[in-house]
Amino acid sequence: MKTRLSVVASALLAFVVGLVAFGMSPAHAAAGFTVADGKLLDANGNEFIMRGVNHAHTWYPQQTSSFADVKRLGANSVRVVLASGQRWTKNDTADVTNVVSLCKQNRLICVLEVHDTTGYGEQAGAATLAQAVDYWISVKSALAGQEKYVILNIGNEPYGNQGYGTWATDTSNAIKRLRTAGFEHTIMVDAPNWGQDWSFTMRDNAASVFAADPARNTVFSIHMYGVFDTAAEVSDYLGRFRSAKLPIVVGEFGHDHSDGNPDEDAILSYSQANGIGWLGWSWSGNGGGVEYLDLAVNFDPNNLSSWGQRLFDGANGIKQTAREASVYGNATPNPTTPAPTTPAPTTPAPTTPAPTTPAPTTPPPAGRSCAATYALIGSWQGGFQAEVKVTAGPSAINGWTVTWTYANGQRVTQFWNATVTGSGSSVTAKNVSYNGSLGAGVSTTFGFIGSAQSSNPAPTLSCAAA
Repeated sequence: MKTRLSVVASALLAFVVGLVAFGMSPAHAAAGFTVADGKLLDANGNEFIMRGVNHAHTWYPQQTSSFADVKRLGANSVRVVLASGQRWTKNDTADVTNVVSLCKQNRLICVLEVHDTTGYGEQAGAATLAQAVDYWISVKSALAGQEKYVILNIGNEPYGNQGYGTWATDTSNAIKRLRTAGFEHTIMVDAPNWGQDWSFTMRDNAASVFAADPARNTVFSIHMYGVFDTAAEVSDYLGRFRSAKLPIVVGEFGHDHSDGNPDEDAILSYSQANGIGWLGWSWSGNGGGVEYLDLAVNFDPNNLSSWGQRLFDGANGIKQTAREASVYGNATPNPTTPAPTTPAPTTPAPTTPAPTTPAPTTPPPAGRSCAATYALIGSWQGGFQAEVKVTAGPSAINGWTVTWTYANGQRVTQFWNATVTGSGSSVTAKNVSYNGSLGAGVSTTFGFIGSAQSSNPAPTLSCAAA
């Protein structure tokens, strides 16, 4: 699930398809936010960089003071959890109208998202992106004319770790349906793999999805949890979008998670240096064992958790870096005085599940196979970066092992998305828990950094399936 790519390789690799087009202005003038040259611009044509938080409105509708609270702590935006009715009670037109009003009253940019799509294909009862579009169309009257203040996040984490191969097609179709229905808002789209895109499905298809939007007004959202636990992973993933002039935001991230320990310092510092927006998860009300992701304890802005103190008050945090959207006039600086305490919630909220893929528990049947290909990503004096692509054969597999022998003294020094061991020049790489189960013909990748002498030929690989 992880991708550790060097800064050198990041500079060498960028999206190639459609680079020229993405430096152009939107296809037609919009009434609100637009995208140009990989940047998000507000209705006045000024760049807007999100510095905000997620708020679990659909599970805590009584916590309406949260909008004022996060504003008083300096945020310029809030991503609001809504439900389309497949998994949780639908937020109707009147409620959406009220949410937008609360955002505007508190001079916040409102990112609205449908949460029912979370983990589709792996999470029972999850909604499709098409169903999310149905929802947006059903509440359109609450959103029409709000393009200056609202960004439409079609669906949260729309695929788990299964069936995500149709993400690009389904996302493109969803965008086109919204445009056909008359939505002129900037549209935000989440990555698959529980939002973390360890398969690089969004990364590698972002250009075509952006081109599918007739308005060229789509922003991509990556969720950074355990997959992004090093600065190299953070900078490489975000850097590729920046190099391709494709707009990217970190729609969710935390300081810790059940699937690993994200590098929040790297997320904050790289985002600040490169003008990338972010929205921390989440204001309050987390359950299911990840209560440590609450920024405010029991919705109390006077009682921030250590995570909340880091995000609001720390280096490159909200108070240091947030700038209010110019559509609100910027008459006054962002306030920083904490708001009064609000009552604690009485029921636990669901939380975004960690990516999981079951490990095999029974011997594999005969006939399972895989193939592996080796690609040199980049090289420098004394070192290199390589990537191996593993593809299941005509039958699904529950695990894989790739072996090879270097001929010129190369050595693996750092690796990700696999467990790598070596003895001399011989190397063995095995899947980790989240990328061993592959459907027929489905691929995954792992990568590594190595040392090399004067020559660095590609080795011959052998792949064995389980």
